[in-house]
Amino acid sequence: MKQALEGIRVLDLTQWLQGPVCAQYLADFGAEVIHVERPGGGDGARGVRSIKALAIGDWNQYFLVINRNKKSLAVDLKKPEGQELFYELVRKSDVFLSNFQRENLRVWGLTWEKLREINPRLIYATNSGYGHAREINRPSYDINVQALTGLMSRQGEPGEPPIYLGMGSGDTYGGLMSALGIMLALHERRRTGRGQSLDASLYGAQLFMAAPTLQPFLASGKSLYSTQQSRKQAGNPLWNRYQVKDKWIFLCLEDTDENWAALCESLERPELASDARFESARKRGEHNAELVALLDSVLQEQNSQEWIDRCRSLGLPAAPIQNLKDVSGDAQAWENDYLLEVHCGEVNREVDIRGLPITLSKTPGRVESLGPELGQDTELLLMNLLEMEWDRISELKERGVIP
Repeated sequence: MKQALEGIRVLDLTQWLQGPVCAQYLADFGAEVIHVERPGGGDGARGVRSIKALAIGDWNQYFLVINRNKKSLAVDLKKPEGQELFYELVRKSDVFLSNFQRENLRVWGLTWEKLREINPRLIYATNSGYGHAREINRPSYDINVQALTGLMSRQGEPGEPPIYLGMGSGDTYGGLMSALGIMLALHERRRTGRGQSLDASLYGAQLFMAAPTLQPFLASGKSLYSTQQSRKQAGNPLWNRYQVKDKWIFLCLEDTDENWAALCESLERPELASDARFESARKRGEHNAELVALLDSVLQEQNSQEWIDRCRSLGLPAAPIQNLKDVSGDAQAWENDYLLEVHCGEVNREVDIRGLPITLSKTPGRVESLGPELGQDTELLLMNLLEMEWDRISELKERGVIP
């Protein structure tokens, strides 16, 4: 079955996470993605076998999953011959993607101005830390950019440290935004025949992630939307987290009298519906601490499945708060290909990986291979794509341009 992006060639000059995961989204749906790496070490993610000095498995899941479905070409872009070789690839490609700093690209002769001269149809995509409107020369990591956007300051209880959303959440979201930008630019090229440059940044992606509270704050200026809020004093106690006998659950109810009465029924406490303290949304808000404490006490009497079943039988939205172990065994995730099992050559067995977040009926994505060995496709690409004679390939090897 054909894939949506067959025929699109991407030069993926990225490393670590945000850039590579953008290219991974494109590769999953059929684009030919050539991961361009420096000879010797390659993408820095090839060396990641632990997080915070803790081993995370006997195979390099960080690099192999992010760079699945890609080819690897190793070339030394510090050498003029390496730059010329790259220009030949640019002439035959649709997209150039990089998350290196602008200064690196300038030194390597890979600016937008230079590459569009070589290929006017080229889509030139960068993944930056903070955007290009104001050049900011400081490191950009998912965690420190998240600290700048207000996301952390909303997480956790008042008086407690702000909470980081999780490893790489901004990177992966930024990569998705970058892939969207590339799709938009390719669509525009169909009409005009011309390429363009684009940038998707960690800062911009994480501000977009903050949209559900960022926009209300911009509209109102209220601290409710910009600071930590206590679970025990939730403005709407029916939209809140509660610990039950075996885990936490989340009730997701609009605060209406009808919902309150139905919840009381599901709790087998119908008398609470007529309790004067809670007889209206206004009063439930005024007595929110009392109501949260009461629900804390009642809900701890049964396990999560019991409460979820009761709520769902009455049409009340509620969900268990699962951990990753729970999710890894969820049939819903596996049957939708959100989780996949693939073969890993490094350990010669099947391994579980995160799968495809988008489902297309006619041109679905797929994972055919995990990340490539460093430079494994270099010679084949030079021979097949650039129609290069073996003598020239040997000469490039002798000069150290390719391994």
